[in-house]
Amino acid sequence: MKKPLGTLYRGKGKDTIEKFVGRLENPTKLISVGDVTTFHLLEAGVFPDLCIVDDRTQRFPVSDEVLVRTKDRLYREVLVDNPAGTISEELILTLEKAVRAKTPVRIFVRGEEDLATLPVIALAPLGTVVLYGQPDEGVVFVEVTEEKKAFVLELFKKIIPEKSRNPKMKHIWRILNGYFDS
Repeated sequence: MKKPLGTLYRGKGKDTIEKFVGRLENPTKLISVGDVTTFHLLEAGVFPDLCIVDDRTQRFPVSDEVLVRTKDRLYREVLVDNPAGTISEELILTLEKAVRAKTPVRIFVRGEEDLATLPVIALAPLGTVVLYGQPDEGVVFVEVTEEKKAFVLELFKKIIPEKSRNPKMKHIWRILNGYFDS
């Protein structure tokens, strides 16, 4: 994740959001990953369909201002456990439901949300815009395309064996490949 998966808009705060806000006219969905990115979007009057937060930034607690703002009442909150440096089955299953939700969802991750960007790109519909923070640099703007999905799935193949005999892993691969449960 050190190399941006999309276009890096350099800067801090609202000024960074203003650099790409014109590109947010009609995404299929808008998804933000990270407390600070979500905070600045909300402050700029941009409301993601899905936001994924953990009340931390660079492993430290966020400010009270960020904490309060990212808990906007617009969102239905879902809690999920995802230990630092991992992508849990629970996170993938929660993201799968959240990307299909008709109302705005805030996923609060107990643990760490940093790697949620990868499965959310794999799961989001084409034309979705995913925004995530690049620490000390700015915000990364990712438009979900077939190519981005394929790239992310190739990364997953290195992490999770696609041909696993484990029934849970087979189920996760079905979800990552777009076969959602009803």
